[in-house]
Amino acid sequence: MAIGPTILQIIPRLDTGGAELATIEITEALTRAGGRSLVATAGGRLADRITESGGEIITFPAGTKNPLALYANARALTRIIREQGVDLIHARSRAPAWSALLAARQTGIPFVTTYHGAYAERGGLKRLYNSVMARADIVIANSTYTGDLIKLRYGTPEQRIRVIHRGVDLATFRPEAVSAERVAARRQAWGVGLGVPVILQAARLTGWKGQGVLIDAAAQLQKRGQLGSAIVILAGDAQGRDGYGEDLRQQAAAAGIGDLVRLVGHIDDVAAAYLAAHVTVVASVEPEAFGRAAIEAMAMGSPVIATAIGAPPETIAAEPRVSTADVTGWLVPPGDAGALAERLVMVLGMPEAERKAIGDRARAHVASRFTLENMKRATLAVYDELLGRGLEQRFLAATESTAMSARQHPQS
Repeated sequence: MAIGPTILQIIPRLDTGGAELATIEITEALTRAGGRSLVATAGGRLADRITESGGEIITFPAGTKNPLALYANARALTRIIREQGVDLIHARSRAPAWSALLAARQTGIPFVTTYHGAYAERGGLKRLYNSVMARADIVIANSTYTGDLIKLRYGTPEQRIRVIHRGVDLATFRPEAVSAERVAARRQAWGVGLGVPVILQAARLTGWKGQGVLIDAAAQLQKRGQLGSAIVILAGDAQGRDGYGEDLRQQAAAAGIGDLVRLVGHIDDVAAAYLAAHVTVVASVEPEAFGRAAIEAMAMGSPVIATAIGAPPETIAAEPRVSTADVTGWLVPPGDAGALAERLVMVLGMPEAERKAIGDRARAHVASRFTLENMKRATLAVYDELLGRGLEQRFLAATESTAMSARQHPQS
């Protein structure tokens, strides 16, 4: 039985993405801290991970944007809050956040949001729609970039904003934890032989992620004879954008590199994918609110080339902010295929010892700043600010107890 508070997180679906993974991660943290985690969602392929982490799924049409349905959802949430004894509601997406806000005000419980995306605003109606994410008692921003955006757009007082960076599970994203067999299986699935350099972009298939820019950059290198045997792997869900995926294939074919660019869909074993990569690219042409791929790749020792907009300048140690000896990756202007090509050819031609040294620094950089445990602890601390229930301290105590047990009883 839970000894801590009951927290209700609400998210449209649990298929893929940073918000979805964060929902699972906070469920695990709440369970470890003795709290009770409820998740209102329409479901998805990651839903089982909520129950595996000790949480409870409440099947709920959380993705609707119909105004009348939002009011109906608010009434339903009000009923759930009262019946389940919910102490706090945490919304991770705009449409359900409106229903959550109304329900929280009706029941008098605290309301938290996490501002997961940069959210384009084109017109007053969209601005109003987005503004719900800044109306919480505490707004969690997943980067300093996002926090500044919230203040600029909505005038949200700084004292209501908490910057909590996304975090990497260093037990999962650890080179030593990924067997050679797993890496070989990834390469085989991609049709890439041993020793063939892989240029990896792990991002859902949508135009703003910049897959087309990477294809242009690879085409430039191929035309100049500098691509060598490298293969470009575009890993990510189409999420219904099948036309965009076909456009990318046609772009690659028209550039004469159709056989060198492979769209491989969703990858379950992404840690092995990063370890198989010679270099990881984050080619976004619009700002990343955080950009989880960059820190996951760095945790696996993969050097990263990212665009210098949004949050990547916070997560990647790049020149001129750091010296050449301290870089963990590189930043290029968004949409600049030429600049990306120049960085790619530099990394492709880099001695293996130098590339490994950068990868080692990258992992140390992530371990010192962007761990999953820090993200969990900081989020529980937000709940404690509003509830005063000691979740953070119980989480830390449980974590230390588990670590001590592991030290005393190491696996043989």
